Amino acid sequence: DEAIEETKGLKVPPVSGREDLRDIPLVTLDGADAKDFDDAVFAEKTNDGFKIIVAIADVSHYVQSGSALDREAYNRGNSTYFPDRVIPMLPEALSNDLCSLRPRENRACVAMHMEIGNNGKLKNYRVSRALMRSEARLIYEQVQAAKDGNPDDMTAPLMEKVIEPLYEAYDCLWRARERRHALELELPETQVLVDDNNNMTGIKQRSRLDAHKPIAE
Repeated sequence: DEAIEETKGLKVPPVSGREDLRDIPLVTLDGADAKDFDDAVFAEKTNDGFKIIVAIADVSHYVQSGSALDREAYNRGNSTYFPDRVIPMLPEALSNDLCSLRPRENRACVAMHMEIGNNGKLKNYRVSRALMRSEARLIYEQVQAAKDGNPDDMTAPLMEKVIEPLYEAYDCLWRARERRHALELELPETQVLVDDNNNMTGIKQRSRLDAHKPIAE
């Protein structure tokens, strides 16, 4: 109760003192059954490589050290995911709202800015506390269909400025990974199926799409 009480009155901070990334078309890319959206990505081609931004929700802005929120999160250790629900580490006011990078809503974030060369090697990086505004919530199957030549109303306008540059940056990083003979594990992931009454109806193997790879890399 004390932790929940601390969430009352919390709100997205102003841009003052933060880097303004709201004009950067960062997107989240997750599975269709994802329960939260806590990281977003962006890439663009440069003359000699790529600029990449990975942004995560700035949880520490809201969860102050030693607070009831901090103590409760420490006790829980992590969010626990079940096939039909999640028991969050943080109250829903944070996990499903202020710390969820929902599309077209201002959100506090911590952003990692990276520059890589055409050889896939890191040239420069910096970290900033920022304010972002996600361009879209994309799902793997949707992006895969777009790459296969069947974009929908959401992905069609994002192909040139968002999706294609992400794939190009991924390809650059992947080729560098192959050159250094990095370990690559293709491990199957299972999905538990439940019906509307939360009864288990089966287990199946999740399909592995090329659209998963840019995020993983």
